[in-house]
This record gives sequence, structure tokens and C-alpha cells, in this order.
Amino acid sequence: MDQAQIDELKARLDEELQSLDRQLAEHGVAAEGVEVDVDEGFADSAQATAERSEQLALVEQLQEHHRAVLHALAKIADGTYGKCERCGEDIPFERLEARPTAALCVSCAQAAAS
Repeated sequence: MDQAQIDELKARLDEELQSLDRQLAEHGVAAEGVEVDVDEGFADSAQATAERSEQLALVEQLQEHHRAVLHALAKIADGTYGKCERCGEDIPFERLEARPTAALCVSCAQAAAS
């Protein structure tokens, strides 16, 4: 993978990080934790609990993706981006283009999923 390809992926990751930061802020995520607001006027507490659970699940997904983006950016900074974390082989540019946060090559990702 050449420097232009890495720069292209880094720009995409930077944009994605900004988007994730905005989305997390919209969901009330702050340094001290997560604050999820639900409508206190709900007559049905089960509905309010379900809504809170859905919001927390979404926030957890956003946080997990945020960590993956930060990890990929750190790997770019230290020169290890594009190497499989399991076998050490190069991850094809096409895979990284489709999924810039990929830390495993296809073979290792398939083995990990099994």
C-alpha cells in the first residue's frame, strides 16, 4: 500500500471520527459517562425502559466503533496500519477501503468468527 492510499484512508478515518464524536455528543456521552434522556411523561415504564435500553445499545455501538477508529489512526501514526494483527500479513487495500478499521486480514477474520 502506498502513501497516497494511506493518506486517503486516514482522511476517511478522521472524518468518521468527527462524525462519531458528534453522534456521541448528541446522545449525551461525556467524559464522566453516559446520560441518556427518556421522556419522563411515559405512562408505561416498560416502554421507557425499552427506549433507554435501545439508546444505550446504540451508544455502546458508537463507542466501540470510535475505539476502532482511534486504534486505526494510532496504527497509521506508528506505521503498522495495514498489517494483520494476528498473522502479520498485509491487509489488501480493497479490504481497508471497504472497512478502514479492519485489524485482521480476511483469512484471520474468518477464523476468528468461527
